[in-house]
Amino acid sequence: MIELIEINTKTINLDQFLKWANLVSTGGEAKIVINAGKVKVNGEIENRRGRSLKADDIIEFNNKQYQITTS
Repeated sequence: MIELIEINTKTINLDQFLKWANLVSTGGEAKIVINAGKVKVNGEIENRRGRSLKADDIIEFNNKQYQITTS
C-alpha cells in the first residue's frame, strides 16, 4: 500500500522529502541513507540527495512506498 505525502510546493529535493515525511530526523541522516542506496525513486536506486521530486513520484524507503501529491 502506498502512503500519500502532500507537499505544498511544485517540487521538493529528495533529502528534504525524507525529512518532510518524517522518515529521517536530520539532513545528515538523509544524506547517509541516500548515499547507502537505501532510497528508490520510481523503482530506481537514487543516490543524489538533491534529486528533484514532483507530484506522482514514488519513493521507496524501509520497504514502504510513498507517493507525492501537491495541494
